[in-house]
Amino acid sequence: MKDSYFCYNEKEVKVEDILNNSMSSIKVMNEVLANKIAAGEVVEKTMNVVKELVENAIDAESTEITVKLIDSGVKEIEVSDNGIGMDEEDARLAFQRHATSKLKKLEDLFYIESLGFRGEALPSIASVSNVCLKTSNGKIGTRLTLSGGENMHIERSDLQQGTTITVTDLFYNTPVRLKYLKNLYIELANIVEYMNKMVLSYPNIKFTLINNDKILLKTDGNGDLLKVIYEIYGIDITKKMIPIEGENDDYYIHGYISYPEVTKPNRNSITTLVNGRVIKNNELNKCIIDCYHTYIHKDRYPVIILNIDVDPILIDINIHPTKMDIKFSKMDTLKELITKKITERLEELTLIPEVSVRDSYSVSEVHRQIFLEEKQEGKETNSNYEELKLDFEVQEETRQYEEYQKDKTAVTEKGEEARKEDRKVARIKKMIPRGVVLLTYIVAENEDGMYLIDQHAAAERINYEKVLKEMKENKKPIDLLVPIKIELRPDEYLLAKDRFHILKEQGLEVEEFGGNTIIIRSHPSWIPEDRAEDIIRRIVDMIIEKGSFDLDKFIWRMAATTACRMSVMANTYISSSEEEWILENIRYCENPFTCPHGRPTIITYTKYELERLFKRQLD
Repeated sequence: MKDSYFCYNEKEVKVEDILNNSMSSIKVMNEVLANKIAAGEVVEKTMNVVKELVENAIDAESTEITVKLIDSGVKEIEVSDNGIGMDEEDARLAFQRHATSKLKKLEDLFYIESLGFRGEALPSIASVSNVCLKTSNGKIGTRLTLSGGENMHIERSDLQQGTTITVTDLFYNTPVRLKYLKNLYIELANIVEYMNKMVLSYPNIKFTLINNDKILLKTDGNGDLLKVIYEIYGIDITKKMIPIEGENDDYYIHGYISYPEVTKPNRNSITTLVNGRVIKNNELNKCIIDCYHTYIHKDRYPVIILNIDVDPILIDINIHPTKMDIKFSKMDTLKELITKKITERLEELTLIPEVSVRDSYSVSEVHRQIFLEEKQEGKETNSNYEELKLDFEVQEETRQYEEYQKDKTAVTEKGEEARKEDRKVARIKKMIPRGVVLLTYIVAENEDGMYLIDQHAAAERINYEKVLKEMKENKKPIDLLVPIKIELRPDEYLLAKDRFHILKEQGLEVEEFGGNTIIIRSHPSWIPEDRAEDIIRRIVDMIIEKGSFDLDKFIWRMAATTACRMSVMANTYISSSEEEWILENIRYCENPFTCPHGRPTIITYTKYELERLFKRQLD
């Protein structure tokens, strides 16, 4: 081959000499090194390996997926499926970077329907572990092994349909990464959490999760989402899940939301799925949490399983290495749909928490555990769990909402008429007061059972909705005989001055008074005159809080603070007429079941539960 030359400073120089010049600092890294660097983003913990392999199995049209772990996946992860499998050439290419069957051309990037598409996961995993792949498409079986992404060995294997990938000694050649793995319990918890979300996303796939030969999760893949919820959360939460469904021109949503009384301490209980993909989107989570505003405490979160179906052209999933976050091109219409449907479902329901005792559900759960343990041990079992399978929706209506269902149609129709005529409809049956205990809880009854009502929480809810209504009506402000003077620190004064217009929009006449002082000359009519100074000072405290300012949150806090100051406190004596006022007015609130801060206003012992407690009713 003839050498190539070019002219440099009037001298002929060989191209080869330039390329081999040791002074050059930029080099093309080899593929193994590139894969290890990529693994730093794709494979951070054992859960990431499980995630990538399970998603590949789903993309392969599998109906059964089994995940087996040894020591939480640190020693070994095996994912097997019954999908379409691969031939030898595909098996070889699968471990090359950017080799994928999901994208053919640039336009495909904007219409992704598969869970994986980049072609980075398998080579990244292989570069930091030992991998064995056994696959068959029904015509040819292939077994492939790799060590640290190198020394590929291929041989023939059996023809069992599907793919099994075994990953051992994860991070054996990157000791720093291995050192910073969490302890085995945390690694396993992360995997279980991810698998829980996957089985919720694909109830039609049979999933099994095993760690050190112990079954942690097993579903039958019959497509019943409520049964999957039962397998994950148990019977108590499953009884308190509400189906939800709705659509607009761009989105279709469906799934289950929990009663407000069912809450968790963190956002992990919110599972959002977009076209079958588990995602974590802060804006979406905030929208869901806001739907429960005033229904639950601010530090608690509902249990949500929300499926979102959308044309792939409207979303972008290629924004994060783990593909756990996505962008929506029409987020406003999605949030509007979610808010509308969740709010409607919560408003339809009677949300009074019941005090329950051990019932047939508990017995069924015991039977189930015995059945599973005996089956796992290979014993012949007489347990009648199969006959005790619960049709949750039917049992829920039969046992828990019998009386409510009788009146549901009538209440709904009355509610529609009331909305049209701007009249209120009672959401709770009339209750007769029978006294107060501990100077805090009103005891009442009706034909359905006995009720305990928190006098402060109930009065606070009544006053809160009254204040909100008056705020909307924007009545003429009340002039103060003696203006309220409030001294502030210099930084607080600057914040208050910047937000004077917000106070004025809410009916407060505020002026500068010099020397870091403001003066209030009038206030809106929804602030009671006898508590005006205390409430106004608290409102000013809210307006001068540092950080991002949320107007909606500020309005809610204003109304909630005012309602709290207007309401009878706990440990305070109230007369029988005040008892009757609270019981009558709470019935007509839009949300009579919680105070503005999310605490329950009322709980009930149903007649049935009381008779069970006193052994007048026996199952």
